[in-house]
Amino acid sequence: MDDFTKKFGVVDKKAEIREIMTRVYKALLLKGYNPINQLVGYIITEDPTYITNYDNARTLICRLDRDELLNELLTNYLSRE
Repeated sequence: MDDFTKKFGVVDKKAEIREIMTRVYKALLLKGYNPINQLVGYIITEDPTYITNYDNARTLICRLDRDELLNELLTNYLSRE
């Protein structure tokens, strides 16, 4: 076993992630769901049924890798402090 720490690399897809998350958020809102609760449920379980099919939102969010999504959310949140 090697005695070094592996680095976890994520491809920068900020614009794509932002566009998809905005569309999914709006679709959830328009269908009467609490978008934050639904997105948290999806992120924790990776179960796409937390996301509505309306406006192709479920298909869109499934295009995102959960690791990339979490990376972008944390980076965005922590950079605001």
